[in-house]
Amino acid sequence: MAILNPTIVTVDAILTTKGRELLARNDGSFQITQFSLADDEIDYTLYNPNQPSGSAFYGQAIEAMPIIQAFPEDTQMMRYKLVTLPRGTSRLPVVSLGYNTITLKQGASLTITPQTLNYLGATSTFEANGYVATIADIRLLSSFQGTGITTTAVTVGNAAALNTTTGTVLSKSEIGTSFTLTGTTVNTLFGTTLTTLTTTITVVGRDSGARITIPINIQKVSTT
Repeated sequence: MAILNPTIVTVDAILTTKGRELLARNDGSFQITQFSLADDEIDYTLYNPNQPSGSAFYGQAIEAMPIIQAFPEDTQMMRYKLVTLPRGTSRLPVVSLGYNTITLKQGASLTITPQTLNYLGATSTFEANGYVATIADIRLLSSFQGTGITTTAVTVGNAAALNTTTGTVLSKSEIGTSFTLTGTTVNTLFGTTLTTLTTTITVVGRDSGARITIPINIQKVSTT
């Protein structure tokens, strides 16, 4: 038997895969300075203004929904973060990369420049503080660099970004207004049968909170 104190809220927090990588460095780079809130598990279509018991019960079905247990895969968890937008906003901002899928041959490069749609009254705009782009498996790229934001904090952060390409799958994040990707030339990653390797890139607006995730395919072109 246990007695719960209703005045205390217990939060079960776990680290994402990226957070675990930073913690494993053991060099002081792991510092929690911000947090996000999300509502992935909420189905707002269950809000029922016709509930016969009255207005206090309109959201009863939503409040009874189970909460998703936290897990460390940050490309699947907290995909719908809560954001603060100007009063009167009628459309949610959306990040556009100009691609639904990125396909690169080994050694080939591509620069993407994100834009945010439906933000601050503009059809499309570039966010003043740029974007955070995260490659889920950096081994598939020989280089990945963000440019366009030159504040000291961002420059230092990008320079210290995780870029090891050996061992287990590693992610890497960069901040900028444009991002240049170059496909790996390491053939051993393809094994003996694969001709295409796939990972993802997730881009999040630092001002709007809007995000997009698309696949990246790296095609094998050499056999030596």
